[in-house]
Amino acid sequence: MRPAGLAPGSGAGTKVARVEATEIRKLAALEDTHWWYRERRALLARALRRLSRSGVRPGRALDIGAAGGGNTRVLRRHGWQPAALEYSVDGAQVARERGLAVLRADARRLPVRSASLDLVTAFDILEHFDEDHLAAGEILRVLRPGGTALVAVPCDMRLWSAHDVAVGHVRRYDRAGLRAVVEKAGLVVDELWSWNVLLRPVAAWRRRTSTGSDLDELPALVNWGLTGVITAERYLPVRGLPGVSLMLRAHRPAR
Repeated sequence: MRPAGLAPGSGAGTKVARVEATEIRKLAALEDTHWWYRERRALLARALRRLSRSGVRPGRALDIGAAGGGNTRVLRRHGWQPAALEYSVDGAQVARERGLAVLRADARRLPVRSASLDLVTAFDILEHFDEDHLAAGEILRVLRPGGTALVAVPCDMRLWSAHDVAVGHVRRYDRAGLRAVVEKAGLVVDELWSWNVLLRPVAAWRRRTSTGSDLDELPALVNWGLTGVITAERYLPVRGLPGVSLMLRAHRPAR
């Protein structure tokens, strides 16, 4: 839900940068309490715990498109040594104010040494690029052999709406499309699943009636109710059903 990594100097980049600044400010104000961001951070925390149980020790990490650094803080709490990578001035400033190490750069040209990272997270990033394969290729390049990538994208073009336009999306993915771009880069997909399945009918209705971004502050009771629904999804066998987002875990092969 956050535009990231736009190349400077182009008309399109200037247009999206204005959208981006507005969305980043919204995100910074909402992400600690909004049901969607809170549960997505919980998803990241569970993925990190699974990595730990599988024997992966925390090391160097990069959070691509970090905005205000909500996910970067999750990485840090779980023992990782993360840097927040954010293109926008606003997002980078918020992340710095939160005491995070910040890099300002384009996700298609990461200012990071090859094979130097143990983990890369890229949540809601690839959909902002015409050249999503370049960003995926950069993830492969900076990961050490055996390193892990955690990726999230919006799914299903049937859900395309004014919201996608407002936040600078180029596309929404299906499973085959996401797998293809990741595998073409050279990563090995370990797991691919749906998220926000139970609330897909609500999202579909909202998107049909939306005229812009649906990133807004909600009444406390509504936020509480949506939190309950999305939390319940953790315990139900719905990851193979259509959702609003796709989540993927992959790794760089040893050779």
